[in-house]
Order: sequence, then C-alpha cells, then structure tokens
Amino acid sequence: MNYIGEIALILFTTLLAGAISQRFKMPMVIGELLIGVILGPGVLHLISDGELMTVGSEIGVIILMFLAGIESDLTQLKKYFRPALLVAGLGVILPMIVFYYLGMLNHQGFERSIFWGVIFSATSVSISVEVLREFKYLSTKEGATILGAAVVDDIIAVILVSIFTSTFGVGNESANLVVTSLIQVIYFVGVVVLVKWLAPWLLHFAERVPVPGAVAITSLSLCLAMAWLADTVGLSAVVGAFFAGVAVGQTKYQHEVVQNVGPVGNTFFIPIFFVSIGMAMEFDGIGQHIWFIVIMTVAALLTKYLGGALGAKLAGDNWHSASLIGTGMISRGEMALIIAQLGISAHLLQRELYSELIIVIVLTTILAPLMLKWAINQIKKREDESI
Repeated sequence: MNYIGEIALILFTTLLAGAISQRFKMPMVIGELLIGVILGPGVLHLISDGELMTVGSEIGVIILMFLAGIESDLTQLKKYFRPALLVAGLGVILPMIVFYYLGMLNHQGFERSIFWGVIFSATSVSISVEVLREFKYLSTKEGATILGAAVVDDIIAVILVSIFTSTFGVGNESANLVVTSLIQVIYFVGVVVLVKWLAPWLLHFAERVPVPGAVAITSLSLCLAMAWLADTVGLSAVVGAFFAGVAVGQTKYQHEVVQNVGPVGNTFFIPIFFVSIGMAMEFDGIGQHIWFIVIMTVAALLTKYLGGALGAKLAGDNWHSASLIGTGMISRGEMALIIAQLGISAHLLQRELYSELIIVIVLTTILAPLMLKWAINQIKKREDESI
C-alpha cells in the first residue's frame, strides 16, 4: 500500500508547488517538475519510479494531449501546416548537426555521435502545451504552429530512430521501414475517418445511452484507443491522443467532455506525469561533468530555439512570433528520455555519460516553460504598446 501514500504526497505537494509558482508568476508546471526532482531519487528518495509512476505518467500525458487536441482549432492547424513543416524541419536539422559534432568532440565515435543528434532533435510539446493552456495561447497561430510542428517532429523522430536501428542493427533488425511507414500512412487515413465520421457518430450514440457520463466515457475510450494504436504502429501515443482530441473538438460535445475529463487529468494523472519527468534527474557524480552539462544544456536550448524560430521566420512570421514558436519547441521531456533509454539498452550511449545526458534533458524541460512565458510576455507587451 506504499503507493497510496506516494500518490497522496505527490498530489498535495504539487498543489502547493503550483500555488507557489503562481505566487512568483511562474508557470505552474515548473513547481510540479521541481517536486519530482526533490521527492525523487535526486534528493529525498521519498517516491520511487515504479509501475505506478510509469502507468500514471503515461495516462497523464495522453490526457494532457487529448485536452490540447479538443481545445485546438482545426482550421488554424490546417492554415499553419506549412510553417509547422518548416519549424519542425529546421528544429530537427540544427540539433542533429550540432550534437553530432559535440559527440565527435567528446570522442563518442560516429554511431554514438549520430545518436546524440537523434536524442536532442526530439521535441516533447506536452510541457509547452500546459504553459500555452495556462496563458490562453493554445488557439493562437503560434500555438497552432507549435502543435503542428510537434506532430511532424514526432514523426521525424520515429523515422530517425527506425532508420538508425535498421542501419546499425539495433533493436528489431527484421523491421521493414517501408512497411512500417505504410502502416503509419494508413493510420493517418484512419485519423481523417475518425475526425469526419467516426467520432461524431460514436458520441451521438453515447448521448443516447442512459448512463451518466456516457459521452465522456466514450471520448476517453476513444482517446486511449487512438493512443494505443499510435504506439502499436510505431508512433508516439501522444500523437494518437492529440488527434482523438481534435476529433472530439469538432463535435458539439467538446465542452461536456472537457468538463468531465479535464478534472480527472488535472487533479490526478497530469501532476503524476510532470513529477515523473523531474524524477529522472539524479545528481550522482554531477560535479565531475559540470561543464559538460552546462555546454550540452546551452546547446540543447539554442539549437531547438533557433531552429524553430528560423523556420517560423522563413514562413513569414515576425520575430516575436517566431521567438515564441522557437521556445515552444525547446522541451525534450519524455520523448528524449525514451530515446535515451533505447540508446543505453543498445549500448549506443556511454553509461558514464548517461546520467549527465538525462540531467541535460530534464534541465531543458524545466527551463523551457520559463523561456516560453518570457516569449508570451514579449508578445503581450508588444500588443499593449500598439494599442
């Protein structure tokens, strides 16, 4: 029954941390991430990274992206798809190049250096989504571009990992990249069917079922099913959850679903997800590699920021909007952690540097919301000056 006490501790401390973060005018997610650092293996060892945290955090990020999908404007997503492609493309190319050379400078060899690039080319937009939701920027053109770019970025990351494992014989060597890509294309065809026909029909049917909360239950089942299918075909579960949310968002039931599913996520699963990210940070031997961590963190922040901002600028955005989009792409979060775990199990990362790389990933995840808030404030300041 220890996990009951861990849940109670997580929920209460994240509540206090969120309140303190707001008191100091910081995004609430900062406090939740720091709670994971403090309570986890990095400092107090009060909570463990067991099955509870794994499952709870997976459901948390799925619900978070589901809600983001519901609150997204499909028209905006379509309108800013081209800028999203540019943002995602440059946001992958720049980190790949820089971290490849950083790997070579650190005597990692060709394969490991490329894998460094793969790790830091990934974006985990779930952290940015929470900040954008908090500051009511999710439905803006910048929010739509960030969300679109994150989906494209996720697909690129999956392709890169697939190519890498196929080329260097890591993981499932029999996996056929062409077949996998074809299955993923079929999945996205299914997404179109879901948005246009399946989701409206299912929710209309659920409305007629004489069970309290039938529409919310059906929508959540749809979310989890789409997340599971996405994971099955080699994509990230958050992609499936996001498109399930987009599908629900096109129906008349979106407000009912948000009112019922939102509290479940925001009061339980989503805090567990943010705490689990912070728990990944451990400080053993950090003093021996402090400059390595500093340089890698600066490189991780700048490459994703500049790549995303330059992509937005090429698409015609002004510098303030481009800066916001660039900061929205910085967070690495769970996607980079998953790729790093794959690397360590496949001997593509040195164990001596694994903890330091995890610290860099978590640091970028913690710093990203602060930079995103700064970028939002710059746009608000500019809007106030123009009035």
